[in-house]
Amino acid sequence: MIFIDTHTHLYMEQFNDDRSAAVGRARQAGVVLHLMPNVDSETVDAMMGVARAFPGACLPMMGLHPTSVRPDYEKELELVEHWLERESFIAIGETGIDLYWDKTWLEEQKRSLHRHIELALCYDLPLVVHSRKSLNEIFGVMAAYRGSALKGVFHCFPGSLQEAERAVGFGFFLGIGGVVTYKNSGMASVVETFGLEHLVLETDAPYLPPIPHRGKRNESAYLAAIAEKVAVLTGKSMEEVAATTTGNAKKLFGLDNDLLNGTA
Repeated sequence: MIFIDTHTHLYMEQFNDDRSAAVGRARQAGVVLHLMPNVDSETVDAMMGVARAFPGACLPMMGLHPTSVRPDYEKELELVEHWLERESFIAIGETGIDLYWDKTWLEEQKRSLHRHIELALCYDLPLVVHSRKSLNEIFGVMAAYRGSALKGVFHCFPGSLQEAERAVGFGFFLGIGGVVTYKNSGMASVVETFGLEHLVLETDAPYLPPIPHRGKRNESAYLAAIAEKVAVLTGKSMEEVAATTTGNAKKLFGLDNDLLNGTA
C-alpha cells in the first residue's frame, strides 16, 4: 500500500531531533510523499531546507497562513510571489480564513485568500485551504471563481454534510486527518456519506494526532491509523482506501509515478 500525507509541517522544530527517523518510520508505514504547506516568512527557509534534504519525498507549497495575516500581509504576499517566481511548488497554501482565534483581520484574510486564488489560477496549482470557523466566509470569496479552473483541498475539513456538499461542488477534495478518529467527530458522518471519491488523507503533523496516538507529537507514520478509521467508516479495505486516496492526491497535485516509486 502507498499513501501520501497531503499536509504535514515536517519542517517544524518539533522534528529537529529525529526528522530523518520520522521520514523512515513513515516509509515503513507506506507513506512515501510528504506535502508541506508554508506558514509565513518565518517558516519558508526551514521548509525549503527540508525539501532539499529529502528531494522527491518532501514537496513544498507556498502561501501565507491566515493566522499570519496582519496589517503588513501585503509584504508577506510579496515574498510568496517572489518564491513562486524562483522555485517550483506543489501547491498554493496554506491559505484561507481562521476566525477561531481572532476576527480582527477578517477583511485582510479575505483579500489574502483572493490573491492566493489568483496565484493558484496563474500557476495552475491546487489551493490548500484552512477553514477554521470560516466556511461561509470562504465560500463567499470562492463564489467569484465558480466556473474557473480553480481546484484544491479543504485541509482538515471541519464542516457538516451540507458544507461538505458545497466544498465538493466547487470541485475541491476534503482533507481527512486525525480528527476523524475522535469520539463523536462530525467527520465520521461526512466520510460515511461521501465515501472515498472526494477524500485525501493528511496528518497536519505535528498537530492533531489520531487515536491511539493522542497526547503525542503527530507524524506521517500515523496516517495508517487515519486510513484504518476511514476503512471502517466506508466499509472498504485498507488497500482500497490507499489506492483511492493516493489516486485522488496524484490527480489533484499532478504527481507522477516516479515520485511514488522514489525514482524521481
